[in-house]
Amino acid sequence: MAMEPTVKVALGTAAFGIFWVLAVFPAVPFLPIGRTAGSLLGAMLMVLFGVMSADEAYAAVDLPILGLLFGTMVVSVYLERADMFKHLGRLLSWRSQGGKDLLVRTCVVAALASALFTNDTCCVVLTEFILKIARQNNLPPKPFLLALASSANIGSAATPIGNPQNLVIAVQSGISFGQFVFGILPATLVGAVVNAAILLCLYWRHLSDENSLSSPDCEVFEPVKPVTVISNGGSNNKPDAADAAVVVGIHQRRGGVGGGVRMKEEHAFRWVEEKEEAMEQWKSTVWKTGVYVITLSMLVALLLGLNMSWSAITAALALIVLDFKDARPCLEKVSYPLLLFFCGMFITVDGFNKTGIPSAFWEFMEPYARIDTPTGIVILALVILLLSNVASNVPTVLLLGARVAASAAAISPAAETNAWLILAWVSTVAGNLSLLGSAANLIVCEQARRSEQYGYTLSFFSHLQFGFPATLIVTGIGLLLIRSN
Repeated sequence: MAMEPTVKVALGTAAFGIFWVLAVFPAVPFLPIGRTAGSLLGAMLMVLFGVMSADEAYAAVDLPILGLLFGTMVVSVYLERADMFKHLGRLLSWRSQGGKDLLVRTCVVAALASALFTNDTCCVVLTEFILKIARQNNLPPKPFLLALASSANIGSAATPIGNPQNLVIAVQSGISFGQFVFGILPATLVGAVVNAAILLCLYWRHLSDENSLSSPDCEVFEPVKPVTVISNGGSNNKPDAADAAVVVGIHQRRGGVGGGVRMKEEHAFRWVEEKEEAMEQWKSTVWKTGVYVITLSMLVALLLGLNMSWSAITAALALIVLDFKDARPCLEKVSYPLLLFFCGMFITVDGFNKTGIPSAFWEFMEPYARIDTPTGIVILALVILLLSNVASNVPTVLLLGARVAASAAAISPAAETNAWLILAWVSTVAGNLSLLGSAANLIVCEQARRSEQYGYTLSFFSHLQFGFPATLIVTGIGLLLIRSN
């Protein structure tokens, strides 16, 4: 693709630069409008500057990706209501054998949850619970927060619905759900194990068993002592003589006909209450089972290769109908700012592509980044790692995806599939390199900092000390295991 005129290139680059600054630093002092507004501002500037027409901007919005993202978010809302994440949380604390065991469980649960319910959702739901368990066991929160964020990112690489960039890759590449999973799953499994091992090596001393003692703020639940009567004189549970006289008087009064009728009425009322509670419990169990069955059906449909967007939307609407009540409270929990962010980003990135700069960059790098040689794969991975942390992973996928795939397609169809899987793996694991590398990292950091009871600040450099070496090691090992079928 030839470069556009200098003025258009300059204006398109400026619009993309504004989008990038606000996407990476949403609270920048000179324009603290946030990521979503920054994305829409970049899109508007692309049209206003004449880099693309309004019709081209509308065409740039990828509706299948938005539909898939919307559907999975609605499903996640209902899964949360069905206590799925509470069950995952119980797995963390059930018969824990100390700090090291708890760290490994955190890695396993985060990786599994993120593969099925997206890494961002996993981090939103589990951060507070992880902090609570760490504090209660007198353990430092830092390794557990790092385990949650990094394992969520790695686990999300396993499926097309694990994170936003995988959604983009799955839709643009046409790779089936099953082919995607089986092609990248070995790298994900080994990567998650290696990531957990690195965390254990770095924080072994901090997770020693002698530190894993209940802290003063650990919640202890004691059965409430039965109170015979309310004493007139104090807080002692033992009745005094006056209380006993009152009790005798009550029993004497209840001996009459009126007292017997009242006792029968009370018994009948309690029986009705118990029946209603049992019915509500039964309805809740049936509803939760229905939620799990519908979610499992969605996953089966995706594995069978049915349209991913419509499978997710169908599952979402089935859950709404199953709930049989006004869906507004659940729909309000959908992250509409994220959907708008994607709309603006699609337009902004497409406008930047029209300037010719990404094509020129790839034409320069292509001879060195071909995936038919080990050196080429390493160079391609380093380019993706760098761009994912500079421009964020989703824009990187939008900028490089079609170009990397076209270059690989000239080698063979299998190489093209491999190229997409490599892009998915590296752009996802790249999120672990720095605190700004992925939204999941920022969610964990902000949730931990704002926690009223268990607040903890995870700094940029404390994350980088673990993230930089771990990302390079996990990425390299994963690249050796990615193979298309």
